[in-house]
Amino acid sequence: AALPLLCGSAAAVVVWKWLGKRQVQKKMEEACRTRDEGVKKMAKAVQQFREQVPSIQTDVILSLPLLELTGRLQEGSLSPKTVLYTYLEKALEVTQQTNCLRHFIPECEEQLQEIQQKRLLYGIPVSLKEHIGHKGHLSTCGLVQCLGTVVQEDSVLVKVLKRQGAIPFAMTNVPQSLFNYDCSNPIFGQTLNPFNHQKSPGGSSGGEGALIAGGGSILGIGSDIGGSIRLPSSFCGLCGLKPTAKRLSVWRTRLLNMDVCSHPTPVPCALGPMARDVDSLALCMKALLCQEMFQLDPTVPPIPFNEEVYSSCAPLRIGYYDTDGYFPLPPCMRRAVRETWGALQAAGHQLVPFSPPRIHYVMTELFLKTFFADGGRAWLDVFTADIVDPSLKSQVNCCKIPRLGKKLLALILKPLRFLLLLKLKSVAMISTCRSVKEMWNHHHEIEAYRTEFIARWRELQLDVMLCPVLGPAFTTGYPGKLLTAISSTMLYNVLDFPAGVVPVSVVTEADEEELKLYQGCCDDPWDRTLKQCVALPWQEELCLRFMKEVETLSREK
Repeated sequence: AALPLLCGSAAAVVVWKWLGKRQVQKKMEEACRTRDEGVKKMAKAVQQFREQVPSIQTDVILSLPLLELTGRLQEGSLSPKTVLYTYLEKALEVTQQTNCLRHFIPECEEQLQEIQQKRLLYGIPVSLKEHIGHKGHLSTCGLVQCLGTVVQEDSVLVKVLKRQGAIPFAMTNVPQSLFNYDCSNPIFGQTLNPFNHQKSPGGSSGGEGALIAGGGSILGIGSDIGGSIRLPSSFCGLCGLKPTAKRLSVWRTRLLNMDVCSHPTPVPCALGPMARDVDSLALCMKALLCQEMFQLDPTVPPIPFNEEVYSSCAPLRIGYYDTDGYFPLPPCMRRAVRETWGALQAAGHQLVPFSPPRIHYVMTELFLKTFFADGGRAWLDVFTADIVDPSLKSQVNCCKIPRLGKKLLALILKPLRFLLLLKLKSVAMISTCRSVKEMWNHHHEIEAYRTEFIARWRELQLDVMLCPVLGPAFTTGYPGKLLTAISSTMLYNVLDFPAGVVPVSVVTEADEEELKLYQGCCDDPWDRTLKQCVALPWQEELCLRFMKEVETLSREK
């Protein structure tokens, strides 16, 4: 009697699981169908506009830098409608090649009637990372459980963009749960790098990176909690800025399945701009740091953009390093730091060697422990009744290991830590916080490290820091296996310093020859090298000024 009962129970469980998966699959199919229908409608609207105005000089408009485009719009030689449909057409082309869009925002056509002239971003089409709240649209973070939740109100940042005359027109793809620097989720699929479809565009703002680099957007807004603006900028050859976390409002921005403001962490999420040049980033920050921002979100310090600092030509005292001693960088990256160091010194700036302290401790005990203090249980909860993306399976499986198993695994791997740094080191080796007191101690350790780092910075009397950033592009699927590779970016999330990425060089044949002897991380070829520019908290203008200096010198070279 027991055997039939046992078999029946097992069969019921199998059927129940199958029905659950089938329900999830239906939701995913419906989401993709809705997206595809939106793309078709937008393509039809673009075609109708092209038939009405066949003489548009598309290539000319797309080639204009943001500053020049805003000037043309303000003077009336270009209309916002023409610019919007030009970028809509290009975005359709780019997403067909790279799958970078989550969906278009159809209200962008209506907004043409509402925008006010004489605003800093008058008529500028802007793309948004999909978890930044826009009224009437989904904010999924690549999770099936979020497909039924429509955002009821624009985020503060979207409200300010609209008041400054910008036109949000598209929302871009993200990796599942956002905790990945690839860009793939089981609902909307893998986003590809526009320059090489075998490569990842980076993440988690990977859709933004691919769309802007492909020419389908002139300005985008991403988010960064471990490098999610800077890594896609690096992988796609763009400029990107991660501000101090509270410099721009994060209200109505989702992280996992909840609002960022209801999920504060000692390593906070920051929103920031991505574009093709530094002047575009500066203009965006100038537009956003306005009275509307400060009134809509009183938690944002009322610090307007300091044009005097950004425009200054005074010599800088610059700290620099070409490796953090944790993740091995390829030869081309270190060469690019040395060349940039030489160019800055020749331009009259003072360069000072710097060594960031205890990066291994920062990566495991400060950064990763912030998000996996409970052994990853909160993160695993977001995958309940969901399909796990292949790029995340290794990390999810590590979190599922029982606590005792993790301790044993950490003990076994500890002697081999150096040899297994890249492939086996994971959340399984992160210690957890078992009490409120331990969590308080963890927060204190982060503050103590910030104090130590700033003291060393002050001791050397530095203005800014020059350092490498990971990149430029891994093969798709690799980022999920190389979580520890983000040490170059996560450091400045832990410190909450403003940090930006700017392209400075391309890989040479000599780099390729040296790469053959390189004992590094993944046998990928490298296309472009970029540098990271850093300043102290609340000094975004100084960070941008330094980025502009590096950009100018690299272009002259």
